[in-house]
Amino acid sequence: MTDLDAAFLEATRSSYDAMADDYAAHFPDGPGMPVDRAVVGAFADLARTHAPAPVADLGSGPGGVTAMLDGLGVPVFGVDVSPRMVELTRRAHPGLRFHVGSMTSLDLPDGTLAGVLALYSIIHIPDEHLPATFAEFHRVLLPGGHVLVGFQYGDTEDRLHLTERFGHEIALHYHWRTPEKVTDLLTKAGLDVQARVLREPQEEEKRPRAFLLARKADGAPLVAI
Repeated sequence: MTDLDAAFLEATRSSYDAMADDYAAHFPDGPGMPVDRAVVGAFADLARTHAPAPVADLGSGPGGVTAMLDGLGVPVFGVDVSPRMVELTRRAHPGLRFHVGSMTSLDLPDGTLAGVLALYSIIHIPDEHLPATFAEFHRVLLPGGHVLVGFQYGDTEDRLHLTERFGHEIALHYHWRTPEKVTDLLTKAGLDVQARVLREPQEEEKRPRAFLLARKADGAPLVAI
């Protein structure tokens, strides 16, 4: 990855560092909507079949989803690109593990995870980096392990650039993609999509949500990008 390519990671890191305290105060808990919790619960059921292999919660933010998985009996740790967010999350959930890192390049051995969870975090990955990111998911998963991605979507491809949130100056890009586009990219990375759940926006939400559950085939070869 070139310095120019990596610029989006630094922008995402610095933006979440800037607003981490307010973001964590506003979103302290795990998924609140019943559909979201049901999907995460189904993912947890699948992940437990590979215990004691752990699950990585990528883009773990304030740690609510990580804590929910832990409460469901799943060995889990969180990874977030923002050092300030990780600092706050370790303080809020002292019994759990959280690390600074990027889902685009995971510091993990091949074939060691029972599952990969990425809720509302792939929206910050540009289109040109998403295939390699999904290849990373495939690389770190055990054969038969599962991926659950959740994201806001639209009927067409679109982007949003925010320069302010919670009163803080940021430079954060959001990438909206159709469920069909993300399904295609997961499939090309060697991850077979087994379930798709869509729901309409609720309460203060502005966009519909999609959840895609995919599985790495038993004995599947690693996918080259």
